[in-house]
Amino acid sequence: MTIMEMKEGISLALHSLLSNKFRSSLTILGVLIGVWSVIAMSSLIKGLDNAVQGSIDELGSNILFVSKYPPEVDYDDLSDEERNRKGITIEEAMAIEQNCPSVAAVSPENHYWAPSGNIIKYKGRKANRPAVVGVLPEYLKVRVTPLTAGRFISQLDNETRAAVCVIGSDVKAALFPDQDPLGEQIRVNNNRFTVIGIFEKKESMFDDGENNKVAIPLETLMKHYPWDEELTLAVSTKSLDKIDAAREEITLALRKLRKVPYDKDNDFAIYGQENLREMVGNITKYIYIAMIVISSVGLMVGGVGVMNIMLVSVTERTREIGVRKAIGARRRNILWQFLIEAMTLSGSGGILGILAGILTALLIGAASPLPFGVSPLYVTLGFVVAVSVGLVAGMYPAYRAASVDPIESLRYE
Repeated sequence: MTIMEMKEGISLALHSLLSNKFRSSLTILGVLIGVWSVIAMSSLIKGLDNAVQGSIDELGSNILFVSKYPPEVDYDDLSDEERNRKGITIEEAMAIEQNCPSVAAVSPENHYWAPSGNIIKYKGRKANRPAVVGVLPEYLKVRVTPLTAGRFISQLDNETRAAVCVIGSDVKAALFPDQDPLGEQIRVNNNRFTVIGIFEKKESMFDDGENNKVAIPLETLMKHYPWDEELTLAVSTKSLDKIDAAREEITLALRKLRKVPYDKDNDFAIYGQENLREMVGNITKYIYIAMIVISSVGLMVGGVGVMNIMLVSVTERTREIGVRKAIGARRRNILWQFLIEAMTLSGSGGILGILAGILTALLIGAASPLPFGVSPLYVTLGFVVAVSVGLVAGMYPAYRAASVDPIESLRYE
């Protein structure tokens, strides 16, 4: 097929589209919806993924976490040995700090969630289900979370089990919109605490971040909730390039302290950003599969519409086909003419679908905290698939057109 024949085919296809605007627009609509769903959903997922990855980065690139189970654990699939694991203890935090030269600081943390959500009140005002976390002074060293006012929890606060707390910016806005909270008493799950500090606001898409948190001394939390003994250790390394060394040192220290036999797996979990990213990647993978299934339905409907309109076009232009064959057009010329017309029809739907998808992505970025993100891969893939749908759907109508007998065609009215 020559360039001239391709140009002529596209010109005839566009002329056919403009001659039957309403019919063509209905046909294009199916392809448009399919491509639009691909672009819009991939942009939404990409924006969500970028936001999650940004939130993971906020945790700190040189931080490791030590807990009883990894974050992706399936509690219904635990063995009896795994269910009977000992929790992480303060003594283990001290062992890591003393025996791991690559470690800069260790922050033991106990995140408490009431069965129906934590209730934080002040004079009739209520915070939106914040996290309550028991911490030590090392929390600031590891998390690098500055305060905008007041002070942080001291070792003395922890030893005396003081009823003091540091609140996040969202909690402050909910309970103290027009006043200074320092020195005021709030109720944390029916226990009175004096506010001594306010965390600096962090840009985050998650409500359970530093902005919506109440930090209290670890020993105070253990006093009020003695049944909740599960600690998580946040461990900061001396530098980013010591992450692997710190992981090995922590593993050796904990295996020795927990008396894990040499032929047994670790009875604890050490994870960092890469584990959290992998967990997020597994979630988005299934969302992408769902996106492909949904968009395939739209493209299938569009393909049926293209085939239907091309069959009608072949019937309507039977006489034209006969005239073209009578003046020397060969079967392949007729075949390519109708194939190009079908691909132009679906390609037009693909272009409009891409524009609609990008516009939707812009609206999502403007109306939500999700960052705008359009994947060039899915833009290209959407257009290629749209044209391919036209190619596949146009094969049978093109074959029928190429097979028309020129004598019978000239007699057709």
